[in-house]
Amino acid sequence: MITPDVIAAHNLTQDEFQHIQSLLGREPTLVELGIFSVMWSEHCSYKSSRVHLSRLPTTGERVVVPPGENAGVVDVGDGWCVAFKIESHNHPSFIEPFQGAATGVGGILRDIFTMGARPLASMNSLRFGSLDHAQHGRRNRSLLAGVVAGIAHYGNAFGVATVGGEVAFDDAYALNPLVNAFALGLVRRDQIFFGKAAGVGNPVLYVGAKTGRDGIHGATMASAEFDEEALQKRPTVQVGDPFLEKLLLEACLEAMRSGAVAGIQDMGAAGLTSSSCEMAARAHTGIELDLSLVPQREQGMTAYEMLLSESQERMLIVAHSGREREVVDIFSKWDLDAVVIGRVRDTGRMQVIHNGETVADIPVSLLTDEAPKYQRPMAPPKSIRSLESRVRSLQSGVQS
Repeated sequence: MITPDVIAAHNLTQDEFQHIQSLLGREPTLVELGIFSVMWSEHCSYKSSRVHLSRLPTTGERVVVPPGENAGVVDVGDGWCVAFKIESHNHPSFIEPFQGAATGVGGILRDIFTMGARPLASMNSLRFGSLDHAQHGRRNRSLLAGVVAGIAHYGNAFGVATVGGEVAFDDAYALNPLVNAFALGLVRRDQIFFGKAAGVGNPVLYVGAKTGRDGIHGATMASAEFDEEALQKRPTVQVGDPFLEKLLLEACLEAMRSGAVAGIQDMGAAGLTSSSCEMAARAHTGIELDLSLVPQREQGMTAYEMLLSESQERMLIVAHSGREREVVDIFSKWDLDAVVIGRVRDTGRMQVIHNGETVADIPVSLLTDEAPKYQRPMAPPKSIRSLESRVRSLQSGVQS
């Protein structure tokens, strides 16, 4: 039985849990609860920000790939396109500045080459509290040093230059840093790839680094509030390996050129869970996974841990049926794992098997389309209200 404490530990409200029960027509298993918790987190579902993001323009004459994929793509002429994306890694960077920022860069680079583009450049936009803040100055200085070092380390080791960036300091960002990473890559318009689990019966391959216990519930952690208790959550911050990601880049691009790849998705936030759900949702298909086949670097991992792990430098590939051996051979050449762990199905469901037992069976649409949407209360920042008050006071003085 799922208790209120277990629900709260998954960053779900009682209302959200009751909604899950209503949608399923039963109580979820613990594994299924973990799946819902990450897919319905702000980080994955944008349940609190979607109402605002939907107001932004998303179409244009040169827009080739709008929001909804791993990265946006625009046409720059002569058959060439640029893929680009900006993403925040605020909470991981607050907890563990170096690794949080480094894996933010790694994740954004994977989003670019998942589209079939070769990354060319990265940038960043950073906000920290005042370095001489009376209470948090020392922590702010530590955050600045760690974040900058992490960004530089990953980009340099991977081989992509940081061509620009900006940083600002204000007391409003004390214990609330903003760490935004941007990357851009180049791709031919006729060689763009998509994160779709298309082709019923096609094999689903796990490729890249082995799965460990790092980053479990990183997506739900990233959706939580910043506080001193968050500093105790270092195990939820992933550890990146830029040298391995460089191998993953070359292997993925080679596999794409071979024609054996039908779809490809980065395992980022929520790891294997989100990558499989999102690929099936985009293709309006189902997906079946056997976790017993997942390459693991730690012994005794449970289904819950494998599904929610956010170990870095991993991808999910859907290959054309009969061509999976080509993909395996390419990744083997680059000394990377590539294993068939499932199949595309026509069920519209995410079905997960572990040691011969079905541990999760959920309609994909419930995970991707049924997340709650909230209109949160809004108010101008205190600093803005104070500034407006001073301006009005000055205006009154001038008029008098």
